[in-house]
Amino acid sequence: MTLSIETSVECESWRALAELDALIERCLMEALAETDERVRDGAEVSLLLCDDARIRVLNAQFRGMDKPTNVLSFPGPEPIETAHVLGDIAVAYETVAREAEEQGKPLPHHFCHMIVHGFLHLLGYDHETDDEADAMEASEARALQRMGIADPYRENQPSEGH
Repeated sequence: MTLSIETSVECESWRALAELDALIERCLMEALAETDERVRDGAEVSLLLCDDARIRVLNAQFRGMDKPTNVLSFPGPEPIETAHVLGDIAVAYETVAREAEEQGKPLPHHFCHMIVHGFLHLLGYDHETDDEADAMEASEARALQRMGIADPYRENQPSEGH
């Protein structure tokens, strides 16, 4: 199974992450392993690695919330199993970097969490109810664990180096 990954880096600060493209691909593939959805081989995922100003505009335009956020997901219109385009994910550097520092996590680990979280939304996951949130968080934790990243929802867990 392969994905077509289109990454647009608008905020140059993202380029400081080592092996950015390989890291993104690993995050997406580990998230994909968490779903029973059949995804078309070569299905496209677009990522926008931006700053807080850009994600604030997107958040206001599409969610009516005039503030920056860490990650936004925009699922494609086609059914997941036949979609040529699964959707778009936008991640804001300043917010993710600040959250990583506040939570005592390495930036690459928190970035991976945001990519996995965003991609699971494209695959139909949500967290509107407690049951949905529990299922999504468990899938995120398993995907990240396979990458050597501690469960982001558990306190006092050391994160391994990347």
